[in-house]
Amino acid sequence: MNDEELSRVIEEICRSKAEEFRMIGYEQVTGEEIWECVSDKYHKTGVPPLHRIVNDILSLKATQFMNWMTMSIYKDAHR
Repeated sequence: MNDEELSRVIEEICRSKAEEFRMIGYEQVTGEEIWECVSDKYHKTGVPPLHRIVNDILSLKATQFMNWMTMSIYKDAHR
């Protein structure tokens, strides 16, 4: 799988997770935000294998995502 195909697969999984969140009432969540949340921790440790990325996306809970969003807004406000 080349980098372009890998990116498309990850984007689709993130869109799917965003759709799941929309179904439970989080109407404004995008696939891009899901990826930003999940990949945020990869800055310190590096990008893990594909199976770990997929697991991280699919196992993301709405509360984890909302905590990340809150912290992101807080960090941006203090820059």
